[in-house]
Amino acid sequence: MKKEFPEGFLWGGAVSANQVEGAYNEGGKGLSTADVLPPAPERFKFYDGIITDINLQENQYYPTHQAIDFYHRYKEDIALFAEMGFKCFRLSIAWSRIFPNGDDSLPNEEGLQFYDNVFDELLKHGIEPIVTISHFEMPFHLLKKYGGWRNRQLVQFYEKYAITLFERYKDKVKHWLTFNEINMIAHVPYLGGGIVIHKGENKKQVIYQAAHHQFIASALAVKAIRNIIPDAEIGCMIAGLATYPYTSKPEDSIKVMEQNRVTFFFGDVQVKGQYPYFMKRFFKEHNIEIEMLQGDKELLEQNTVDYIALSYYSSTTYSADPKHSEEAAGNIFGGVTNPYVPVSEWGWQIDSKGLRYALNQLFDRYNKPLFVVENGLGAVDQVEKDNVINDDYRINYLKQHLAEMREAIEDGVDLMGYTSWGPIDLISSSTGQMKKRYGFIYVDKDDHGKGSLNRYRKKSFYWYKKVINSNGADLD
Repeated sequence: MKKEFPEGFLWGGAVSANQVEGAYNEGGKGLSTADVLPPAPERFKFYDGIITDINLQENQYYPTHQAIDFYHRYKEDIALFAEMGFKCFRLSIAWSRIFPNGDDSLPNEEGLQFYDNVFDELLKHGIEPIVTISHFEMPFHLLKKYGGWRNRQLVQFYEKYAITLFERYKDKVKHWLTFNEINMIAHVPYLGGGIVIHKGENKKQVIYQAAHHQFIASALAVKAIRNIIPDAEIGCMIAGLATYPYTSKPEDSIKVMEQNRVTFFFGDVQVKGQYPYFMKRFFKEHNIEIEMLQGDKELLEQNTVDYIALSYYSSTTYSADPKHSEEAAGNIFGGVTNPYVPVSEWGWQIDSKGLRYALNQLFDRYNKPLFVVENGLGAVDQVEKDNVINDDYRINYLKQHLAEMREAIEDGVDLMGYTSWGPIDLISSSTGQMKKRYGFIYVDKDDHGKGSLNRYRKKSFYWYKKVINSNGADLD
């Protein structure tokens, strides 16, 4: 007998504002840190935060400026999501659309109204919005004037922004996330925290102090939502992954333990409400001293999240042996290539069983509901006659991952829902490309910004519709 997913399981898809909206300078929106990111390879120099010039350049193509024009086409796109049967849709709000500079005294009404319109359209189709408050972008002015999240002042700007959203959308949005993949600030500080590292600085000191500021901001958002929307649920979100030792050498297992702790640290603070014991050694060995203000510890303890959202794309394998220094191509977490799993066109190691492993690991640790809010396959799609796109490779990837999610549920994991990453083709965050496609819906646009932006249903569109209609019982 085919097993359905739990009753009320939230099926849908996920996007971010900067990867789909476009209209980067319309409707009163200010410039964001995402708006100055060129495509790869120039894009990669931003990731470590070691950049000399971060201003807009003439004659440079910036993928976010138009993206896929969701800003003007959201009704058409939401209708397509509804056709698939979406129960929910995860999206983010562009901070600079609400507070163009970040430190403005009053919000931008035109920006607020835009999201009102989007939420109304979703609700009209019976689709529940899942909203990320900050997803790899922030007002560019906050980087230029304050230095991004390295500056404690951003806490008050974020708190004001979050409260503005809660008060405005309290009757429309009941599921929130404070930061997208909050642990990625440790790996890509520019994306995760609007951070530029200066010559001679202790990079880890800057990153982990900025992370502390985000933890405080997240806790303040949790505190605020309890008062403003008592029936809402608010979660944290981490980039999740399964990690394996390269060999059975004890040193490789210790390496995995250390790598896992970099991720668990971010979950522990937001879910358990305190810094884990193992960070004392980490901070000591990296000459890090976290400046905490009076009341910070109590704030973290008293304002923990309701659920843990995660992204999962691939697993990672680690070796302590320097001769195994070959990094898995495309893997932002580093590691070495695992010979037992296939890789995507971008070098990501495809490992559906790792999702079951990761879900069990997180549920064991936190015993709070989990929500897979990103998972998908970036691949090159071929458009055939009559705009047919046969993306069986995507169906196969998703089918395998959903099957392992079902196994995790059988294991006893409390799983709230699943939103596939990029249900419609969008700008890749890692490369700025369009050809790295994730969607069930094809968008006619290339890596240079050319194309009609017309939408076409892929084969996976009809497959996912069937999956949702059967509540996950029919994955074939």
